[in-house]
Amino acid sequence: MPHHTELIAILTVGFVLAYALGLAAHRLRLSPLVGYLVAGIIAGPFTPGFVGDQALAPQLAEIGVILLMFGVGLHFSIRDLMAVKHIAIPGAVVQITVATLLGWGLATLMGWPTLQGIVFGFSLATASTVVLLRAMEQRRLLDTTRGRIAVGWLIVEDLACVIALVLMPAVASVFGDAAGGPVPAGAVALEIGKTLVQVALFVAVMLVVGRRVIPWMLERTAGTGSRELFTLAVLSIALGIALGSAELFGVSFALGAFFAGMLLNESELSHKAAQDSLPMRDAFAVLFFVSVGMLFDPAILVREPLLVLATTLIIMFGKSAAAYLIVRAFGHPKSTALTISASLAQIGEFAFIIAALGVSLGILPEKGQDLVLAGALISIMLNPVSFAVVDRWIARQEASARDEASVAREREVAADAASHHLPDALSGHAVVVGYGRVGQQLASLLHGRGVPVVVVEEDADRVDAARSAGLHAVRGNVASEAVMLETAPRRAAMAVFAIPNALEAGETITRLKALNPAITVLARAHSDAEVKHLLEHGADGAVLAERELAYSLAEMVMATPPYRPARPDAPPTPSPPAPSPPASTPPAPTPPSAL
Repeated sequence: MPHHTELIAILTVGFVLAYALGLAAHRLRLSPLVGYLVAGIIAGPFTPGFVGDQALAPQLAEIGVILLMFGVGLHFSIRDLMAVKHIAIPGAVVQITVATLLGWGLATLMGWPTLQGIVFGFSLATASTVVLLRAMEQRRLLDTTRGRIAVGWLIVEDLACVIALVLMPAVASVFGDAAGGPVPAGAVALEIGKTLVQVALFVAVMLVVGRRVIPWMLERTAGTGSRELFTLAVLSIALGIALGSAELFGVSFALGAFFAGMLLNESELSHKAAQDSLPMRDAFAVLFFVSVGMLFDPAILVREPLLVLATTLIIMFGKSAAAYLIVRAFGHPKSTALTISASLAQIGEFAFIIAALGVSLGILPEKGQDLVLAGALISIMLNPVSFAVVDRWIARQEASARDEASVAREREVAADAASHHLPDALSGHAVVVGYGRVGQQLASLLHGRGVPVVVVEEDADRVDAARSAGLHAVRGNVASEAVMLETAPRRAAMAVFAIPNALEAGETITRLKALNPAITVLARAHSDAEVKHLLEHGADGAVLAERELAYSLAEMVMATPPYRPARPDAPPTPSPPAPSPPASTPPAPTPPSAL
């Protein structure tokens, strides 16, 4: 293969394999992460067929790490953590410690040095945010006590991983220079202290300069009205701060990207930044998982089955047992403890990042990385089974009256989940999908005119804003059947899709019409092709935003001199008729601003 096509080849093959295997994993009700990792294994040097460039893959993976950490910082919520700090902080710290000690114990049995054992154990201690949130959303648990504890727990784990990414190079430099001899405690403390000073300088500069420059930069860019420039601004901030933090302050790319996301989270434009950068973040995150899979030698499953089994047991039972005991010790019911345990019975993104960094620094053998990847694949594949077992147990407990105390506690948790559910008497309401700029205006207008409104939105802050405005709100993706059913679609009179994703809306409209054929469905589109797609999937009307804007502007023009009659008795000035919208697309009512 010519040298100049290697980047194109690895991108093309990586995306194609990731798509095909990610889709297959989704069909099998597994996390798409499994498909992405298997795609990397197929493209790696340990399997026959195409072999991706081993020099390019780590660089693409580094970009993936930067954007992943940027996303973590962008969605980092101190408020969510503070709401459950009394259990999430001590619980996560104890659980991480237990998992690290178990991993260190297994590494000691294999004859590894202490530092390698600690890095190996720590890489087994943190759960995948992607897998956990997906499982919680499917079960409508994000707004319950169980869900808030799990999310807060994850935030603490993420912070612990960020700290580890900062300190690992410093520790590796000391122990690497020691060449196996005794290391003075003073040398370790000096190197860690120097690293912490560099981090403190970076944080101080970002707080003083970045907090002012980043919002100013985004506001000026947003003022241009160019979505491309705004997306470039977001990516420039993420990648620029990550590179600058490494070059100027000697801290990791990951910390720089995480801090960039945190500062951007404070901006009023953070939602738009998250939305515009999401496709790029997702694409490079997929490449990150593919590149991690390329490093995995599947032969270890045959060569070291007992070690793979022991690693998996630490992930799925060791740290989960610790989490269960901690949650129970804080007085929470068994159902909460079991749900937290099941949600943490897997590892993901940070495990790969920690393991890869450990190998690159020489403080984790490649065999350790293979064990981490094997444990991640198996635990992610079996995580739905863990949740299914917990779900069945909870269902039996709820149906049984033998354990009254347990049932009472479960009812308390269910009452918490039901605090925002729709009242049974609600009917004839309008379901507004999406609470962005369009959805907020639409919901406000309908609510102001006495129409009962139910908002469906994934973003927690927007859900809170909708509820603060006096609206009923359901958190989640309307493409999920459970979320859609929670909006009481059989009793609804209308559904309006204010989201800019016509493909996702089309599939949901089909299911919505199957549940309630009488419901009127309107949707938002950005092209004639999207209008056709929505109408084919059952929408009663599709509003092409640009066309409706043109109609409104034309009406405003015709209402101003010299195009309107000067006197009431003067004949109207003739004007060319505006082009008619497609017959299948009913024209939108004239907005108030055009009257």
